[in-house]
Amino acid sequence: MFPGGKTKALTFSYDDGVVSDKKIVEIFNRYGMKCTFNLNSGIMTHASNWDYLGFRAMRMNVSEIGDLYAGHEIAVHCLTHADLTVQDDDTVKNEILADKSNLERMFGCEINGMAYPIGYYDKRVMKIVGECGIRFSRTTNSTHSFDIPDDLIAYDPTCHHNDDKLFELAEEFIGLKTEEPKVFYIWGHSYEFDAQNNWDRLEKLCRMFYGKDDIYFCTNSQALLGI
Repeated sequence: MFPGGKTKALTFSYDDGVVSDKKIVEIFNRYGMKCTFNLNSGIMTHASNWDYLGFRAMRMNVSEIGDLYAGHEIAVHCLTHADLTVQDDDTVKNEILADKSNLERMFGCEINGMAYPIGYYDKRVMKIVGECGIRFSRTTNSTHSFDIPDDLIAYDPTCHHNDDKLFELAEEFIGLKTEEPKVFYIWGHSYEFDAQNNWDRLEKLCRMFYGKDDIYFCTNSQALLGI
């Protein structure tokens, strides 16, 4: 059960700490939504940039982040965004633990969660993630479900924000009557909205949920761990 006796929670998860996060945070704050931002502390620099559908996605410099993410959650996305499945055990641990330590120092918070870089993971990686003190880690596998899995170290989200069924799922969740806790978990990258010129998609989604007082708008840790 969530605060206030609510049984439904909406949470967002966005990766990479890019410049476009400035706009997505403004939108979330305007509608009272909460998000978990997964960051790579080893490459937080404008020098880390890439082309996505003709748009130049760019990570923020540490100095420009400031209190941007205040009121939201920070989580691990690994030090250098490496594919963990092809790294040796020590490197996997370093990618996770160094990122966790850096982020805790930078943001003055306890880090509980993570998102797998590139969405790649396997049983070996999952075991190491748990040993590193990470309590949940998001995959990129859409379930179109609101159920909370038993194993949070491979948490499959409900859907990506560009999923064809996003608004259908939103309507279903809004109308859902349940006595068991359910979570609508949406993920993505904020630069995708810029590249595809569809920020209106996020605005529409937030408007659908705005003012729904039977839904708990929360971070990943609040939804999954109750903290």
